Amino acid sequence: MIELATPTPQKETNRWVALTVLCVGVLMIILDATIVNVALPSIQSDLGFSQSSLAWVVNAYLISFGGLLLLAGRLGDLLGRRRIFLMGLTLFTAASLVCGLADSQGLLVGARFVQGIGGAMTAAVILGMIVTMFPEPREQARAIGVYSFVAAAGGSIGLLAGGGLTQAINWHWIFFVNVPIGIATAVLALRLIVRDKGIGLNEGADVAGAVLITASLMLLVYTIVKASDYGWGSAHTLGFGAGALALLGAFVAREHTARQPLMPLRIFRSRLVSAANAVQALMVAGMFGMFFLGALYLQRVLGYDAIEVGLAFLPVAVLIALMSLGVSARLNMRFGAQATLLPGLALIVGGLLLFARAPVHANYVTEILPVMVLLGVGAGISFPSLMTLAMSGAGGEDSGLASGLVNTSQQVGGALGLAVLATFSTTHTASLRADGHSFASSLTSGFHLAFVIGAALVAAAIALASTVLRPAPAAADDEPELVAAEPTYEKAA
Repeated sequence: MIELATPTPQKETNRWVALTVLCVGVLMIILDATIVNVALPSIQSDLGFSQSSLAWVVNAYLISFGGLLLLAGRLGDLLGRRRIFLMGLTLFTAASLVCGLADSQGLLVGARFVQGIGGAMTAAVILGMIVTMFPEPREQARAIGVYSFVAAAGGSIGLLAGGGLTQAINWHWIFFVNVPIGIATAVLALRLIVRDKGIGLNEGADVAGAVLITASLMLLVYTIVKASDYGWGSAHTLGFGAGALALLGAFVAREHTARQPLMPLRIFRSRLVSAANAVQALMVAGMFGMFFLGALYLQRVLGYDAIEVGLAFLPVAVLIALMSLGVSARLNMRFGAQATLLPGLALIVGGLLLFARAPVHANYVTEILPVMVLLGVGAGISFPSLMTLAMSGAGGEDSGLASGLVNTSQQVGGALGLAVLATFSTTHTASLRADGHSFASSLTSGFHLAFVIGAALVAAAIALASTVLRPAPAAADDEPELVAAEPTYEKAA
């Protein structure tokens, strides 16, 4: 697989430089998912999007990205993760150039869909490459901490970068900036990451399974992102949701009989893998909506401009960096990933509940900054712990699949959370407006409801993590730190 041969000082340096290159790749992908949101008003006025059609600038990317992550992760296991990473990076960079040059609605939306495909291929294999390059527990904890910082802080950085580029130049540059970064990342990856062969296609690829799971996930994400338009109980939502579940059921049946399945179902026999991904989906569902709805609250209620919104969220990124790049790894080594995860999730719940009390005329220092501190510290502790738990339950031959599964639970959880929170928030705001309440107070109350629901989702993650992610008794007592860093977990029956 991806290995750096003899552990000489030069090779050791190369591993950490390679990690930096991979993290630049994932940062570019994460930034692109959020940087666009700040530029949406400029895109709308320039290309003439209606309010409803404008959502497809985001949704086109989200559907292809979320739908293809599992397939891309498994292809990395079969064909080589380095190859899939470079192919995805090339596709993403080329599509970014087309997005920047787009002068029509159709061209921009189509290029965003292709960009999502490239983003899925790039992001799905990165975590698998990292855990393969850093097999030693202490180094792996540090490496995952770096990755977690980039993945978690990218959303905040994207809000700041999007506002700066849009106001300083124009919206086209939020896409153009990906081109030199993508080219430089590809060149460095070719030099620093050793080619891996993958386990091969020996008995042929599971084409039917690939079609079923990709169609199921794309249809599920489409259903989620459109639920706010049609309503959760509408025939459209129920019909497409049922179709997505039917395709998912067909995929599971197919994987039971395939000679070389796309996704070996044995990976779900690990309580660790299944529960860690479920916990992550709930946590991201609660937090993802906060970034978007929180930005709307700052803009539409408090009157912040695009750059001020980015600066307001900057403490989240800084604290995630401080926690992920050192503190979280040491806590994981000392107490274990589960014991570190639980207080991190509790801090996120506290931050969301505090945000639900922010008034119409909130003061940033006394009423918004404490929210950002709690969320930054909580996310900085929680993300590395979840990455460690989710990846340590998979064997080396399945690390690409596990990496894709981690990313899929993030994206689907984020899409579901945003759709649920936005739908309830919008409905509640409209109801209050109909009753004669002011625009600002109605909006604020709608955002408050969304933050409370987000806190409830993360609280459910705490309940799941505290009951299911319990470590099995250690085999020996002479190496407590190593056991804490790399616990063994019970398998589900």
